[in-house]
Amino acid sequence: MPNIVVVGAQWGDEGKGKVVDLLTEHAQVVVRFQGGNNAGHTLVVGGQKTVLHLIPSGILHSGKTCVIGNGVVIDPTVLMKEIDALKSRGFLADARQLLISSHAHVIFPWHKHLDALREKSRAGSAIGTTGRGIGPAYEDKVGRRGIRVADLLDATRLKRRVHERLGPASEEIFQLARAAKVPEPLLEEGDIIREYSELGERLREYVADTSLYLSEKVRKGTRILFEGAQGTLLDVDHGTYPFVTSSNCVAGNAAVGSGLGPTSIDRVLGITKAYTTRVGQGPFPTELSDELGERLRKVGDEFGATTGRPRRCGWLDVVVLRYATRVNGLWGLALTKMDVLSGLESVKICTSYELDGQRIEELPGDYEDLGRVKPVYEELPGWDKRLAGSRTLEDLPEAAQRYVRRIEELCGIPVVCVSVGADRGETILLANPYHA
Repeated sequence: MPNIVVVGAQWGDEGKGKVVDLLTEHAQVVVRFQGGNNAGHTLVVGGQKTVLHLIPSGILHSGKTCVIGNGVVIDPTVLMKEIDALKSRGFLADARQLLISSHAHVIFPWHKHLDALREKSRAGSAIGTTGRGIGPAYEDKVGRRGIRVADLLDATRLKRRVHERLGPASEEIFQLARAAKVPEPLLEEGDIIREYSELGERLREYVADTSLYLSEKVRKGTRILFEGAQGTLLDVDHGTYPFVTSSNCVAGNAAVGSGLGPTSIDRVLGITKAYTTRVGQGPFPTELSDELGERLRKVGDEFGATTGRPRRCGWLDVVVLRYATRVNGLWGLALTKMDVLSGLESVKICTSYELDGQRIEELPGDYEDLGRVKPVYEELPGWDKRLAGSRTLEDLPEAAQRYVRRIEELCGIPVVCVSVGADRGETILLANPYHA
């Protein structure tokens, strides 16, 4: 049976959590393979809102196994709060429903302090990090000085590893705090060791060799759903560098971040809003810094699920979507928040750019060039009808149907899912990737 990767096709916040929650009905295992608690995947089921930061979005379905892979960086304090909150609502009654890779790297207090102080030191050139320690944790990982989940389960080893890393980290924190003229954070080695040792004991029942587990499931033909975090344009290699996250968000990392070979992946589904949003700094060609942009923000509730920061809003950019299609090998697109565009007299799609007087069809490789492009728009009729009750494509107004079909034509791949509201049931599934 097919194994499906779900990735964001824009700058994150596309609605991946809702789509993963919907497709989990057809899968048996759901895997997070990168990022950390800088992700915020929002699910609305029966009118009840759930925001998940680390645990895969399939956790609200009984009888499914959710896996946090080796490619994720984990803040164990955040993870335990998430586990406790789910348990209080009757979820996760069986510990075997959640597996955490013993090889996943751990976020410590010094990572968060370094993240915040470094961002502060950048002043006008700030990247827009969430300040949750994600980047410094990945930095320690590639620097071969990181501490992994397995280390939390061995008190002697944890003590040694914290002692080795805390000194150099504290020195950098001291220098940054002094330069910023702010009080130096207090990091007590004994307190950190004690807290993280206790967290390790609480997490012990969930820790496993998840690469081995997943390979056995692949061999048995189990349907696996891989859940990406952030979005293609935030990928550290393929995004609008340096205004990116610290991990690879593209579909190719689903294999690396879960411990499987690439032949285990069958299809890739890209998630895109019916318009475009971005949080933080960096180029955004179709941004609307006017009343219309504010309307999209208000109607679409465009505020970060993790940080609460207002999102920048603009028209749909299919230059970005074509790029995401290429670097991810997208099989299809899921179009979310179509309902937000209802009530507009007309809608626009960016089909290409102008750069230095020349028309270009592809994303420039340099972010400074991307910051100078002018979007070239195609304008289509809007629609007034509310879409929330629509359950088939034919239920949509003719103008909304035309908008969907035009996106397909411009991107060269089918739209297989259209979301017309926040709730799980407010979704039109045109083609199921597990059955297509």
